[in-house]
Amino acid sequence: MAESVLNTPDLKDLEEEELWDLINDNRHAISLGVRPCVLIPYLRQARVLTDLDEDEILTCLNFTNRGMKTSHMLDLLHVQGHNGAMALLESLMIHYPTLYTRITGREPSIEPSGFSGLINYNELTEYLVHAVSSMQTELQVARHEALRLQGRCCQLEGKLEQAQQNNEELSQMQGEHARLRSHLDDLNRELLKLKDEKCDIYVRYTTALEEKSATIVRNRDLQLEISQLQHELKKARKETDFERQRSLKNPTDTQKLKDELNAVRAKLLETETLFPVQQDILVHDLKEVENRRSELAEEVSRLSEENIRLQQEKEELLEEKDCLALEVEKLTVDCEMYQHRSTLFHSQLEEIQAERDRAYLSRDGAQAQIARSLAEKDVLRGQLMELQARVFAMNACSKQRERREKSRDRKLSCDSSRGSCSEFPPSSPPARRQLCRLNAILPESFNSFDACEFNDEAICSISSNQVEPPCSESLRRRGFASRSDVEDIYSSQDSLSFDHDYVFISKGDSFDESKSPLPCSTSRRSPNDSVLRASAPPFLMRSRPQALRITGRVLTVFFQGEMLLNQIQVTGGNKTGVFVHHVTEGSSAHNTGISPGSQILQLRYEREQRAVIMVIEDTTLEEALWALGQVQGPCNITLRPSQDAYENLLQQLKNGEVMSGDSFYIRVNMTMPGDAAGTLAVKCNDIVHVTDTHHSNDGSWWASHVHPCHLEDLKSGALPNYYRAQRLLIRTLEDMTYPRKAQRKGKTLAHEKQRAARIVITGQQSRNPLWVSVEDDNNTAQDSDGCVPSRCVTLMPYTLVSPRFPPICRPVVLLPTLLGRVLHKRLAEQEGYQLCEPELLMASDHAIQMQKGEILEECDSKTHLCYTLQGVEKIMKRGTHCVLPLGLDCVRRLHRAEIFPIIIYIMSTERSLRRLRHKLRQNVLTESQVLECSCSEEPLLDKLPCLYQSIPPESWHDSATLIDTLKMVASEEQQKIVWVESDTW
Repeated sequence: MAESVLNTPDLKDLEEEELWDLINDNRHAISLGVRPCVLIPYLRQARVLTDLDEDEILTCLNFTNRGMKTSHMLDLLHVQGHNGAMALLESLMIHYPTLYTRITGREPSIEPSGFSGLINYNELTEYLVHAVSSMQTELQVARHEALRLQGRCCQLEGKLEQAQQNNEELSQMQGEHARLRSHLDDLNRELLKLKDEKCDIYVRYTTALEEKSATIVRNRDLQLEISQLQHELKKARKETDFERQRSLKNPTDTQKLKDELNAVRAKLLETETLFPVQQDILVHDLKEVENRRSELAEEVSRLSEENIRLQQEKEELLEEKDCLALEVEKLTVDCEMYQHRSTLFHSQLEEIQAERDRAYLSRDGAQAQIARSLAEKDVLRGQLMELQARVFAMNACSKQRERREKSRDRKLSCDSSRGSCSEFPPSSPPARRQLCRLNAILPESFNSFDACEFNDEAICSISSNQVEPPCSESLRRRGFASRSDVEDIYSSQDSLSFDHDYVFISKGDSFDESKSPLPCSTSRRSPNDSVLRASAPPFLMRSRPQALRITGRVLTVFFQGEMLLNQIQVTGGNKTGVFVHHVTEGSSAHNTGISPGSQILQLRYEREQRAVIMVIEDTTLEEALWALGQVQGPCNITLRPSQDAYENLLQQLKNGEVMSGDSFYIRVNMTMPGDAAGTLAVKCNDIVHVTDTHHSNDGSWWASHVHPCHLEDLKSGALPNYYRAQRLLIRTLEDMTYPRKAQRKGKTLAHEKQRAARIVITGQQSRNPLWVSVEDDNNTAQDSDGCVPSRCVTLMPYTLVSPRFPPICRPVVLLPTLLGRVLHKRLAEQEGYQLCEPELLMASDHAIQMQKGEILEECDSKTHLCYTLQGVEKIMKRGTHCVLPLGLDCVRRLHRAEIFPIIIYIMSTERSLRRLRHKLRQNVLTESQVLECSCSEEPLLDKLPCLYQSIPPESWHDSATLIDTLKMVASEEQQKIVWVESDTW
């Protein structure tokens, strides 16, 4: 190595390219190991760098690390050529001798002959002296730092020994804790065993008490039976004595009769032994005596009759006396029995009172013991809280101590690092300002919608909740806090009232919270507000659930909404939601930031100095357009971004899968003929599927008939909307009430008119749960024909229905009720049918089932003989039709239990009832009674919330064919879908 160094030429003799080849070969090592702030002073002395170069190297923001600064310094020196290379190598020889040896292969030397002469001898000497002094200073600083670190190390060794001692103590304490824990577990196990034994003893004690009480009750029952038997025995003895006395009277009368009979026989024998003369005399005397005797006989007969009568009266009186005496004796025995029972009851009552007092005493003792245990528990809990507070304080102190030690160590390390380069500190980019979230102005800060206070620039503001960007953590946190956030949104912004869609808030009336139909979120309004009925169109709407369906974040936008339908276009419906489809550029809505794809949830504006809130989340498209058209000034519109649902709806509309976002089923309550223009022909009680409520501008819906057994759309066509259908229904009812002169078809036409409409009205004054009422404000609400809608707001041409699919056999109800009594048993005898029998319930069971609404009808309120839901369900579970001998009152009770019966109405006439005259006589019924019942029950069928099937009188000719017809109708109805409408009464 020494020979190679001696043989190599001097660095001064090398060319510029050779020198820079040596430097570039080790450029990476120089960039990583050299600090520019150390070499620049020498390079400045050698006049290869200027002050501008120094500023550029050290302070330029483009050079973010030391390697980039060193590399730029090498580039600047390369421009200086041979002098730059020699100056760099000489500075490395002074400050980085190891790196110098690595680059040149020579040992560093500080002799003057070893330098290139770029610096004068005096300047070089001064620089070297200054470099040596700085190195000595750094050496002293390093020694002081080593001494400090040595002291710190001794300190840490002492702390380490103390920590080891603490660790040994902690291990001992952990062992003691484990031993105490095991001992505590043993004690807990013993305690659990004792508790189990105690529970077993309690169970045995309770069973013994129950057995004792049962034995006492049985003993009392036996005593009552014994007393009853004794009472009956006394009665039997009294009756036996009475019969014996009566039987003793009869032998004396018999003996008297026998004595008289013997005396008469003796006289007869004497008369037979007389002579003829005596006989003649006796004959003569006999005649005289007979004459006299005839007179006496008459008197005797009269007296004997009177005697017999008196004797009979005497016997009757004696018998009555004996009976009364027997009754008195019986009453005496009963009185004794009741007195005995009363004494027994009093004794039992005293025993029960004693037991009650003992139970009270035991309860008081148990409560005192519980109070003591609770007090002890509170004391222990307080001690535990104190210990936990001490533990927390100790943990906090230890954490603060550790934090102070770490900060001290960090400060010392920073001080040591700063001492080495204090003259030339490295530059760093300026700290960026942290982002902060600004609170937007909420729309509720504006107390009124006065147009003079707002303009487009001042009122176009957005308030956003849950504005953090969606990520896994934020979505997880929102999953826990979604309901509370939504409630805060709706309570703070007075939004989305799901119970009532349209609400007026008057500024002058008082607000009664107890009568308010709004949810609890509206209770924050001012007490001067009041809730009135909204002026909204009577379009078809779904009843909304009570639970909120907010799945994304909600934005409430406040802007100038004059001619709102000219600013935005909407699409959708009640099934998919109403979405913003197009926004006019330059409008207030566009400047506010409303974009297509946002679902409209709520609309709030002011009309005639009243605040109007309209919920549009799941309304129909026609109703949403009407609501948006009512806005004529500043408004709040609540939106929810739902781009996926919006794009899915557009794709379905493009593919022709749907016609709009509307979809609901209705029951038509009137007959409307079709025409060549595409109007759908419907009859009363038809089920129709409405798929578009804004089919045309003339107020028509697009609807389809529904397959009776499947949810499949059949023939489609236009259908009048609610306004037009209501006017047609009113006109039909007027024609039925006041027929025109041209219509002269007699009873047949009148009957057809009655069948052409089904009168359904709502029984609520404020608002129907399915339909929104309308009130004309200054005759502004007009239809397409320019006519004001009718004021009959409760008459319903359509009713909303929902499908049901019963999985098992449905019950059968036959109407009229009187005719059903005749046919119930005959139908129940058929295969697959069984008659529902009433059940005899206990008083307690009757009260419970009556409270639950499980009793369909009571046969006898005294004996609690009732038809129950359990009886119907038992028959249905067997796979048979339950024949219900009940009327129309049971239908709604069955619907509440999700049981949908088959209602069959047998249309009756005088001619058809003659075929069942024999059956009616067997059930003590007349034809007039059945006809009267049929006439009274037929109007009630239209009030049922479901469809029914009628059997015309010409479809059967005797009872057998009627039963077959009933079976056929029941089997057909079983396969159909059950359409149930909501209760609007």
